[in-house]
Amino acid sequence: MAPPKKSAAGKPAGGKKAKATASTKAPRAAKAPAAAAPALADVRARIDGIDRQIQELIAQRARFALQVGKAKGKLAQAVDYYRPEREAQVLRMVVDRNEGPLSDEVLVHVFREIMSACLAQQEPLKIGYLGPEGTFSQQAVLKHFGRSAHGLPLGSIEEVFQEVEAGNADFGVVPVENSGQGTIQVTLDMFLTSQLKICGEVELQVHQYLLSRSGRIEDIERIYAHPQAFAQTAGWLRANLPRAEKIPVSSNAEGARRARNADDAAAIAGESAAHVYGLKKVIMRPIQDDKDNTTRFLVLGRRLFPPSGHDRTSVLVFIHDKPGALFDVLSPFARHGISMNRIESRPSHQAKWEYAFFIDLAGHVEDEAMKQALAELEKHVAQVKVLGSYPVAVP
Repeated sequence: MAPPKKSAAGKPAGGKKAKATASTKAPRAAKAPAAAAPALADVRARIDGIDRQIQELIAQRARFALQVGKAKGKLAQAVDYYRPEREAQVLRMVVDRNEGPLSDEVLVHVFREIMSACLAQQEPLKIGYLGPEGTFSQQAVLKHFGRSAHGLPLGSIEEVFQEVEAGNADFGVVPVENSGQGTIQVTLDMFLTSQLKICGEVELQVHQYLLSRSGRIEDIERIYAHPQAFAQTAGWLRANLPRAEKIPVSSNAEGARRARNADDAAAIAGESAAHVYGLKKVIMRPIQDDKDNTTRFLVLGRRLFPPSGHDRTSVLVFIHDKPGALFDVLSPFARHGISMNRIESRPSHQAKWEYAFFIDLAGHVEDEAMKQALAELEKHVAQVKVLGSYPVAVP
């Protein structure tokens, strides 16, 4: 039998391809030299240059803000310079332009503070809120008005309404509902008689912490908190401190103020209250049962503002006691294509077993569809009271 044919290299022809030796492999491409890391001093110099530009532009913006004030003419008070619909439009543009790496929330906070400082050149706004210092209501004030506004801590939600009505506060901030526990009834009841208008809303993610002077859970015999805070942390408290006495107070910050006086006391409050009252976190993580716990606040003022382009309208409807009354309330909005975000009933305080409906609607009272729907509604109910048309909360 003839021997198998060999290739020119002396290997058998055909069959499996022989592995290439090192000498027969294709040469690898040489690696490109790594780019030299920038010198730290050069990077810092670039940052310093950018900071100078930012500072110059902020100063330029502040000067233009003063020109806006001059263009409006001599107004009676600082509150007359504040335009919530314009601020909402500016912040939405910030979100629309954002391409990272900073989050929308961070950039909105930065621009809110810039606008707050520019507005305060005229005179700082006075904002009433449920005190004392360290409450979530104060956090909502800072989120919406910035740190250049002057906060007025007050003793109750009723007092916030009264101070804004009297003109001692330019605006007020009050809680209206929580994502887990529902409506703050006292706020709704105040609208039954108050002539104030809603001119803004704030959504604040609420983190509840267990705070004490010693920071040791084994020391705790009693806990101070607002009833809403007890409700938001009920599951955690049952599992971890079932025997501790629960003492309701007017605000979480008030609870923190009391807890700082004894090692066997604790409070449920936000992180800011811990700083204000010198308390330690007993548990480092928040203890609320709902991780997405959020409270919605309303901004109270004395007038309605123009549309911002993405608005909500709140109305209060007093109904006649008759069959189909609720249908008469809702049908005009359905016919005119207006979405209803929320409806809540409360005793009207005008007659026994008579109720009023609080309704949140998508749109502004100046929208044509809203005008027509409200005009139709007035024919079928005892009274319609527009509580406010205001920009939807910006993150």
